[in-house]
Amino acid sequence: MIYGYIRVSTDKQTVENQRYEINRFMKRTGKKVDKWIEETISGTVKPENRDLGKLLKNAKKDDVIICSELSRLGRSMFMIMSILNILMDHGIKVYTVKENYRLGDDLPSKVLAFAFSISAEIERALISQRTTEALKRKKSEGVVLGHPKGKKNSHHKLDGKEAAVRKMLAEGYTKVLISQQLGVSVSTLYLFLREKGIKTL
Repeated sequence: MIYGYIRVSTDKQTVENQRYEINRFMKRTGKKVDKWIEETISGTVKPENRDLGKLLKNAKKDDVIICSELSRLGRSMFMIMSILNILMDHGIKVYTVKENYRLGDDLPSKVLAFAFSISAEIERALISQRTTEALKRKKSEGVVLGHPKGKKNSHHKLDGKEAAVRKMLAEGYTKVLISQQLGVSVSTLYLFLREKGIKTL
């Protein structure tokens, strides 16, 4: 199955340009898109809250997802990388028209994915650095940080979801995607895993 994925951020933008680019690409390959997925939504929205999330669940090994460019998958490199990891782990190929990427299970794809992962790590480090600097600034301004007394720790949000977490880990979901699926931060997920003694690679 070949999926054409199109995303625009606002109603003012048009899907036709992306559709034209994908169709022109497919004409060169002699193949055609079997199913189109179109949505008008910001790339900052979590994948599970978009039609893209349904596509991630329904696509099968050797299926192909074609988009005009990687930025259609997500706004940040960190989000894009987590999506690509899931797709590649499940043997689903990703083609982009503008960048001419062919992400599959071959060595060049893995090298490219590694480069993406480095970019994602840098982005995550920068976010962490900005967060630390913001916390220091708030502390210097006299803002009281931490949980209010009597309030449960955030990782209790995952109480009763241990089976779901174990299942997603067994299916190869990244911790980033699991945390997004369950509506908690990655650090909250790590605290929960440690508390429950769930070991991961």
